[in-house]
Amino acid sequence: MASDWETDEALVARAGAGDRLAAGELIVRHTDKIMASCYRMLGDRSSAEDATQETFLRLWRHASRWRPQGAKFETWLYRIAMNICLDRLRKKKREAPEEAAPEQIDTGLRADEAMAVDDTRRIVEEAIAELPERQRLVITLRHYQELPQREAAEIMGISEQAVESLLARARRSLREKLMPQRDVLYEGRA
Repeated sequence: MASDWETDEALVARAGAGDRLAAGELIVRHTDKIMASCYRMLGDRSSAEDATQETFLRLWRHASRWRPQGAKFETWLYRIAMNICLDRLRKKKREAPEEAAPEQIDTGLRADEAMAVDDTRRIVEEAIAELPERQRLVITLRHYQELPQREAAEIMGISEQAVESLLARARRSLREKLMPQRDVLYEGRA
């Protein structure tokens, strides 16, 4: 039986040996973070859920390949998730886009406040979605997942300096994309 005091490394070793309880504990520990990252990358809850599920299926199938002397387990897991998201984004570009209504979230705010928050979120998410995949990934890892630069570099398979440069380009691109909507964005803060 898995317990809270067991490290991820111990659990993945057990999962690699076929221990379903250890794999289940890893899923419980990491689902929320992986789901949030996938959602930020894909912008759609259903797609993010599918990508999260696929991430943990790959974890189960490939747990025996993970080695403690390589990347930290969580970094390895994020890399799996981000590769799945990137694959889905590339596939989506080749297919005709589907029109779907944006998901509504009950925030408990007054209607006008909720609309302003929703408008701001939508504008920012649309701007992020227009970024090139690698810039979207670095924004997701550094700002939304709040990962250290070193871990983001490991997940992306690039140097820390490349992460810094990519992040600077992503921020510049976002500023340019959001500049025309600055009045709308600041209106929600007043």
